[in-house]
Amino acid sequence: MRKYWWWSGLTGLVFWNPKASDQEVIQDYGTQKTDSHVGSGDENAERGNWSNKREYMLSMVGYAVGLGNVWRFPYLTYKHGGGAFLIPYTIMLAVAGIPLFFLESSLGQFASQGPINVWRAVPILQGVGITMVIVSTLVSIYYNVIIAYSLFYLFASFQYPLPWSCASWYGENCTVSPRVCNESVSINMSLALMNSSLGYEDCSESSAPSGPATSPSEQYWDERVLWRTPSMDETGPVVWHLALCLLLGWLLVGAALFKGIKSSGKVVYFTATFPYVVLLILLIQGAIQEGARDGIEYYIGTKSNLTKLAEAEVWKDAASQIFFSLSIAWGGVTALSSYNRFHNNCFQDAVIVCVVNCATSIFAGFAIFSILGHMAFVYKKSVAEVASAGFGLAFIAYPDALSQLPVSPLWSILFFFMLLTLGLDSQFAGIEVISTCLSDACPAYFKSKRSHVTVGVCVVLFLLGLPCVTGAGIYWVTLIDHFCAGWVLLFAGLLELIGLSYIYGLNRFIKDIEMMIGMKSATFWLWWRACWFFISPVVILVILVWSLYTFTPPTYGDVAYPGWAVSLGWCITAFCLIWIPVVAVWKVASASGSLWQRVKTACRATEEWGPFLDHHRGAHYSDEQRQRRTKHVELSSDLFIISNNNTRL
Repeated sequence: MRKYWWWSGLTGLVFWNPKASDQEVIQDYGTQKTDSHVGSGDENAERGNWSNKREYMLSMVGYAVGLGNVWRFPYLTYKHGGGAFLIPYTIMLAVAGIPLFFLESSLGQFASQGPINVWRAVPILQGVGITMVIVSTLVSIYYNVIIAYSLFYLFASFQYPLPWSCASWYGENCTVSPRVCNESVSINMSLALMNSSLGYEDCSESSAPSGPATSPSEQYWDERVLWRTPSMDETGPVVWHLALCLLLGWLLVGAALFKGIKSSGKVVYFTATFPYVVLLILLIQGAIQEGARDGIEYYIGTKSNLTKLAEAEVWKDAASQIFFSLSIAWGGVTALSSYNRFHNNCFQDAVIVCVVNCATSIFAGFAIFSILGHMAFVYKKSVAEVASAGFGLAFIAYPDALSQLPVSPLWSILFFFMLLTLGLDSQFAGIEVISTCLSDACPAYFKSKRSHVTVGVCVVLFLLGLPCVTGAGIYWVTLIDHFCAGWVLLFAGLLELIGLSYIYGLNRFIKDIEMMIGMKSATFWLWWRACWFFISPVVILVILVWSLYTFTPPTYGDVAYPGWAVSLGWCITAFCLIWIPVVAVWKVASASGSLWQRVKTACRATEEWGPFLDHHRGAHYSDEQRQRRTKHVELSSDLFIISNNNTRL
C-alpha cells in the first residue's frame, strides 16, 4: 500500500519545521524538477521573486484597497461626524495601521516564507499562522460570492432601462415621481411581475421575505438576485444564475493565479489601477448633478460634528476600519512580501501602501456621496435617509442612485466592473496565502505543480461556496463574516505583536530588518519601538475587549439568526482559534527537559529560522548553526529517498 509521504510533509510544516529552502527538490525516485514559476533573473531560485517592484506594489495596493474602502469607510465617516472622523482615523493609521503593516511585510520578506513558516521565529505561536490561513480560506469562500454578485449586476447592466429602476418595473406607466414609485411598489406586485415576465418558479410568494413595501432596487436585490428565503432555517434551492457567476469568478481567479505571482503580477496592472479611473469618472459625473453638494456636505463638509470625537465608539470604529482595511493579520501581507528580494526597502513600501489605501477610502467617499446626494435630491429625502453601508450601499442604494443618472447603464457597468476588480485583487492575495503555505509545506511535491495547486484550491473553494448561493446564501455570507473576519483577527494580531516584541525580542527583530534595509538611527526606531512594544498592543487590546463587550448576535436587516446558526458561528470562531493552543501544547510536549526548559525551547527560534538564502544570513546566523542545519537536511534527504524506495518496493 502506498505511503502518503506528502501528508508527512504537510504535518511537518507545523510539528517538525524543516527548512523549506533546504528541503531537497527531489521528486519521486530522486529526479529533480525545476519550478516553472521561477524566472531566470530571480534572486531566489527556489521560490521565485516578483518580476519587478511595480508588480509587488500594485498587488499590495490591490490587496489592501478592497470593497470596504467603497462601501464601509464613506458610511462610517458620515455616521461619525463627517470630517471630524478623519482625526481618529489618521491617528489610528499612525499608531496601529502602518506599524503592523510594516511588521508583517518585514517578517515575510526577511524569512521568504508564508504566514506559517515565519513563526519559526517563535515556534510556540506557530498556531497563529495557521489561524491566519484558515481565516483567509473561509473569507475567500464568501468573498468570491460577493464577486459573483458584482458579476451578475454587471451583466444585468447591459440593458435599458436598468432592471432595478422604477421604469423597468412599471414600463410606460412609470409617470409618477421616483418617491411615489418607491412607496407604491409592493412585494406581491414585484413577485407577480417577476413570475409572469421572468418565469422563475422558485420566486414564489410563499418563499419571499415578508415585510413592508420597499423600493424596486431593494426588491430586485432580494427577490431577483438572491431569491432570499425568510430565514436561515429555509435553505431554498441553489440560485443557478449566482452559481454560474460564482463559477466564472473562480475561473477568473484561477486564470490570473495559474502561474502564481508571475501571472497575477501582470493582471494587477489593470485590476489595481482601473478602480481609480472609475472613481474619478463617477466623481466628475456625480459632481455635476443637482444635490451633489448636499451629499458632500454630509460626507465631509460644513456639517462635520467635532463633538463626536468625545464618543468612544468613534475611536473604536476608526481603529477597526484601519485594521481591517489594511488586511492586517490575514496572512496576505506576509505571503506577498515573501516573494520580495531580500534587500527591498519594505519600510518605504509599507508607508506608501498604507497612505494610498487610506487616501483611496477618502477619495471614494466623494464619488459615493456626490451621487447619493443627487439621489436624495431626486427622491426629495435627506442624505441620511438614503445612505447605508455594506450590501445595502453596493447593491441597493448606489444602483438605485445610478439609475437616476443620464445614460444610466454606462455608469452602472463602470461601477460594478470597478467592484469586480476591487474584489479580484483582494481575492488573489487570499488564494496566494493558501498556495504559498502548501508550497512551503512540501516543496518537493508542490514545487513543479503550482498550477495544479491553484486549480485544486479554486475547485474546492467553489464547491464549499455553493451553500452561499442558495436562497439562504446571504445569511451564510453574513454569518461567516461576522464570526470569522472580526475579533479573531484582532486576537491574532495581538499575539503577533506579543510574540515578536516580547518573546522573539524587539531588538533582535530590528536588527533583522536592518539586515534588509540598512542601519538606521536610534531616533528612527524610537517610534516603531513604542508602537510595537506598547501603543499598538494596547490599541488592539482595547478594540478586542470593546468588541467582545458590545457583541451582538448577527442579523441580516430585520431577520434574526436562529440559535443553531449562532452556535455554528461560535464553532467557526473556535475552529479558527483552537490551533493556537493546540500547536503551543504540541511544541512544548515535543521538546525535551523539564517543563520550564520545554517552554523555553518552544519559545526559542529554530535552527532553520533566518533569511532563506545562505549568503543573506550574515553574522546573526553563525556558521555552526548552518552546519547543524545542513546535517539535519542531509539526514532528512536520506530518509526521504529511503521512504520513496520503500514505496517502490
